[in-house]
Amino acid sequence: MEKNLLALGFMSGTSGDGVDSSVISSDGKDSIIIKYNRFDTYPSKLSIKIHRLKENILKMQDLLKYSSNIEELEREITDFHVDIAIKISKQINYDLIGFHGHTIYHNSDEKISKQIGLGNILSRKTNKTVVYDFRQNDIKNGGEGAPLAPIYHLALIKTLLKESKVKIPISILNIGGIANITEIDKDFIISSRDIGPGNCLIDKWMRKNSNKSFDKDGNLAMKGKTDKFIFDQYMDNYYYSKINSRRSLDTNDFDISFAKGLSLENGTTTITDLTSELLSKKIGKNNIYVCGGGRKNKYLINSLKNKIKNKVFSIDNLSIDGDFVESQAFAFLAIRSYLGLPISFPSTTNCKTPTVGGIIIKNS
Repeated sequence: MEKNLLALGFMSGTSGDGVDSSVISSDGKDSIIIKYNRFDTYPSKLSIKIHRLKENILKMQDLLKYSSNIEELEREITDFHVDIAIKISKQINYDLIGFHGHTIYHNSDEKISKQIGLGNILSRKTNKTVVYDFRQNDIKNGGEGAPLAPIYHLALIKTLLKESKVKIPISILNIGGIANITEIDKDFIISSRDIGPGNCLIDKWMRKNSNKSFDKDGNLAMKGKTDKFIFDQYMDNYYYSKINSRRSLDTNDFDISFAKGLSLENGTTTITDLTSELLSKKIGKNNIYVCGGGRKNKYLINSLKNKIKNKVFSIDNLSIDGDFVESQAFAFLAIRSYLGLPISFPSTTNCKTPTVGGIIIKNS
């Protein structure tokens, strides 16, 4: 029997509110034991800096234009991760770290995906082996660099299947800033893609028009009314755009200018209904388990349930904390990368052949 490795996985998501951390034990294949989860909130100044930089980097040339800002933020984000890694190491002696960093630019047409985070500094300061920059090998092999979590979703479902908690075929819908879906068929073949905005439009609307960073539980959306004219106009424009044919998306592929002039409540309702409409059009027939922050938006989930015939459940029903599936995924991807196993596939990222990803910094 192959030895399981203990890995710490980090995820700094598009919401820019903090870092999810998880430790899992796995053989990198189909054995997963979740050991530990925690969330650390970014200081408000750091969170504001992340959003400001992300909103300024709209095209490839902006990466050069804002290079000094990027370097400064990269150091701050890395140091924040270092502190967490050291705290966790005092509780669990893990073997390696999967460091996603923070995405500041992703454009699948240009074949560019830029995550900031200094893996070598993280390795040196924690004295741990670090795997980072997971997307570049996939892009070099013709892929879009995302989504990367599907191989973890498969391993998780196999683990739950052994415990008779799920049946296949099944889908996992992750609603983060962007929403992506992993479909697992009866032969354990996976396919995945980003299917539209998740929380990004709602969060952006809230940040621009209120002192809140998100619509907690969808409470504000419940108070407003959908503007039918704006809804129909957006759907027409969206379906004529090339965004619709991509496998991976970025939050900057979407903006909220179409909702200008709406009240806070009506804008929130319209944007949330548009989000569920876009997602409903890309979901297959399987039963769906939802993870990510968007699963807590009751209005969004109920709106989605009303639009599709599938049974929609929270992944928390399976005793999996839906806030930490992505950080667990990057712990799992670190283990696979370390073992030389592929992390992306033609059916998940459009790469030409199964691709091993991640730069490994071994701390000797």
